[in-house]
Amino acid sequence: MAAIAARINQTKYDVFRWRCELSIPKKLALAIGMAAVVGLLAQVRFPLPWSPVPITGQTFGVLLAGVLMGSAWGGISLALYAGLGVAGVPWFTGWSGGISHLAGPTGGYIIGFIFAALFLGYFTDKYVRSRSFVSMLGLMLFANFILIYIPGLFQLGLWLNLVSGKAVSLSGILTMGAIPFIAGDITKAVLAAGIARGVTPKSAYNGEVDRDKWSAWRLP
Repeated sequence: MAAIAARINQTKYDVFRWRCELSIPKKLALAIGMAAVVGLLAQVRFPLPWSPVPITGQTFGVLLAGVLMGSAWGGISLALYAGLGVAGVPWFTGWSGGISHLAGPTGGYIIGFIFAALFLGYFTDKYVRSRSFVSMLGLMLFANFILIYIPGLFQLGLWLNLVSGKAVSLSGILTMGAIPFIAGDITKAVLAAGIARGVTPKSAYNGEVDRDKWSAWRLP
């Protein structure tokens, strides 16, 4: 059993070390692949009759993009998702693309995806401690509810008040763009943190700043 565990841990280390050492073209190919995964999850869609923002599976992929792609490249993968989608690749919600999505009520969330993936990729590659379940869950909840929600709600409010011609209060914006999604987003963050805990190595592969001291205060 100990030998199997050691082999699994070595495999996780090898995969993440390999990911860091890839050439730029190969990293770009992986980033496009991760963007495609987010595009597929965008098709898991549940419209809300009182809101222009649907419930989707996108954020689950976004949270994992930073962990799997790492510093910078997680953000690049979501920038490619946004940029190629605007250019016409039909991987936004409803198998659609175009600038209207970025300029519409959900565009702020798409921009927030980039910030969230950059944030999670940075911590995953910089700190071994961040790869525990508790730490990763905290980071993912921050990324989701601050880095995604703030630009998302800001643009939703602008769109409702300026483009659609509706005067909507802050409570109305929260009702359309935040409150219905909280339970689902917490669930997705818990699942993503569990996956991140399982697939990330608990040893340094990229010169992490806490590589010599993290085990003294590691979390589960």
